[in-house]
Amino acid sequence: MKKVILSIKGMSCSACSSGLEKYLNKQEGVKEASVNLVLAQANITYDETLTLKDLNRFVKEAGFESLGIYDPKKEENKDSRNLIFLIIFGILTIITMYISMSHMLHLPSIPFLDINKKPINYGTSLLILSLLFILYGIDIFKSGLKNLFHKSPNMDTLVSLGVTASFLYSLYNFIMLINGHHNFIHNLYFESCVTIIFFIKLGRFIDSHSKEKTKEALKELVQITPNSALIKTKDGEKEVTIDEVHKGDILICKPGMKVAVDGIITEGESHFDEAFITGESIPNKKTIKDKVVAGSINLDGYIEYKAERIGANSTISEIVHLVVEATNTKTDVQKIADKVSLIFVPSIIIIAILTFIGYLLLHHTFNEALISFVTVLVVACPCALGLATPLAIVVSIGLCAKNGILIKTSSILEQAHAVNTIVFDKTGTLTYGNLRISHINNYSNYQDRELMSIIASLEEKVTHPISIAFTTYAKENNITIHDISSFKNIPGIGISAKLNDKKIYIGNNKLFSKLKIKNTHEQDEEKLTKEGSSIVYVIEDKKVIGLIGVNDIIRDNAKYTITKLKKLGKEVIMLTGDNETTAHIIADFLGIENVIANVLPQEKTKIIKQLIRNDKKVMMVGDGINDAPSLATANIGVSINSGTDIAADSSDIILMNDNLEKIPTLLSISQKTLRNIKQNLFWAFFYNILMIPLAIGLFKPFNLSMNPMFASLAMTISSLTVVFNSLRLKTWKDK
Repeated sequence: MKKVILSIKGMSCSACSSGLEKYLNKQEGVKEASVNLVLAQANITYDETLTLKDLNRFVKEAGFESLGIYDPKKEENKDSRNLIFLIIFGILTIITMYISMSHMLHLPSIPFLDINKKPINYGTSLLILSLLFILYGIDIFKSGLKNLFHKSPNMDTLVSLGVTASFLYSLYNFIMLINGHHNFIHNLYFESCVTIIFFIKLGRFIDSHSKEKTKEALKELVQITPNSALIKTKDGEKEVTIDEVHKGDILICKPGMKVAVDGIITEGESHFDEAFITGESIPNKKTIKDKVVAGSINLDGYIEYKAERIGANSTISEIVHLVVEATNTKTDVQKIADKVSLIFVPSIIIIAILTFIGYLLLHHTFNEALISFVTVLVVACPCALGLATPLAIVVSIGLCAKNGILIKTSSILEQAHAVNTIVFDKTGTLTYGNLRISHINNYSNYQDRELMSIIASLEEKVTHPISIAFTTYAKENNITIHDISSFKNIPGIGISAKLNDKKIYIGNNKLFSKLKIKNTHEQDEEKLTKEGSSIVYVIEDKKVIGLIGVNDIIRDNAKYTITKLKKLGKEVIMLTGDNETTAHIIADFLGIENVIANVLPQEKTKIIKQLIRNDKKVMMVGDGINDAPSLATANIGVSINSGTDIAADSSDIILMNDNLEKIPTLLSISQKTLRNIKQNLFWAFFYNILMIPLAIGLFKPFNLSMNPMFASLAMTISSLTVVFNSLRLKTWKDK
């Protein structure tokens, strides 16, 4: 299967995005398509039988235009050009309204355009002005007719039908006026065409400008990486463009410069500002063999680094891709709103036609029937309904990204607030995973250095935090690493291999059951566990030759996070493969009452499943690789990740800075987002429930009515209510 994100032109409301999404999903070879109105994108998963050309054709057949594969760096901002046109036609709208309404408001009329003295001049001026506005809004008419032709009518269809009906009726009356029937002068509604198109364009301009604000976090990410790099050559330094950098090149980064690509330091050390990726302002110190991320700022030192991940493979590119994909997925609430939008527009057309017929049957004038018909079409635009959910989601996902929280699907953001049980892995999650050797109990004839050499030779083949403790110890003490054979990982227990024709086992106390031998060192084990050490047994040919104690350091913010989660009413559980005593020592310090220890990886998954069966909404927090099955099983999986292997992560959410405090932050943003979406949907539905009966004329007995001009203004205001309410999320502050 392949995946692509296409930029789409021509979508104006939720009926557009829903119609395109429905059409794409019906095509053979398209596995799944999701269309985002706010970002104007289609996220398509398709099989090998289709090409990009086929996908572009499908989009065209649905009545829209594909601008090709989405490239955030090539996004254009046409606000300035659109603003100029808006100002010009705004002035023309004022002129039109003055010409058509000055006599009603008892204002001085323009002599050669006076409705009573110069009726033909009056009518001609309004006709010319309305024709200019029809040209200005030609995109609305094209979209409306195309979508009507493709049986997926949208907002543009409603406006096109309303304006066309109003214009044609006015044109007929203008022709009658020219033929000498001056009484037809009062049946001209050219100003309605003008004001409807202007307010639609005004609303779209504000919508577009507001949508750009929702994408600010994404734009900031795109602009983080520099356009050039300083490369080291035989002749010295040379400045090149990013496109000229290849994997393996040695690059230079001086104080104040940005790192050009992801790489590994080969010379020097410095502090780096990585706030853009971690959400933390505290600089990180990096030295030889440490990884640097593109876009991070070198604060105070000279370094040379080898280019590792370039272009689409860089961390920033992966983050941008992840954020864009997340905003292109849909929440359950949005899916419901989209279904409503699909039937909403056809329903409004039917209501408008019935209103028109009803007025005629009740012996109202043709003018009244037409005005009500046009008003219903214009006022019922589903813009607000279509923007209600995606705008809030785009703002919130951008907000999360700024806080170092990467979310893979928008539905996760919707669900997070409902989590009531949070399960933490211990090693590397509640603790730093920076283990150190605390005790060496040597039961063999080997010297301590020889014993540690045996252990380090096996542990070098593994990447678990405990293994790193041994390999780090070996490096710091210049201990020799030997070649081994028949290496094997024993899940949940340890590892084994052959060294000097002897079978070596390294692991926890479950080794004794596996090897069916007796443990005669339980007192030593108990002593170490009481001190909070993890236990590592070393067995050679079924004889215990060593018992090593390994200590870990609890994360600085772990206790604060647990306290805050408990205050929020969340049940907190520690789930670890470590022994009971060590687990409880750490749990007691953190204030965690519920501890499940001595569990294998597959047992962790079973426990998560059992919690879910007990009607718990479970969030699992752990290592993105070691805890992959548990993360995938939980309702929401959160991984502690250094930010350098995002694509391989199996969780739903990635904490880029390993900061557990971001979990309460996530829950808070989720809660605010859902509340914002509900508010948006309330105002969108409330607007339509109130305005459609008003447009039909049901409130006329109470002297409340509406005309097309005010209908277009009301429609714009409804969209703005949703837009500005969504943008309020940008003011959210972590408390």
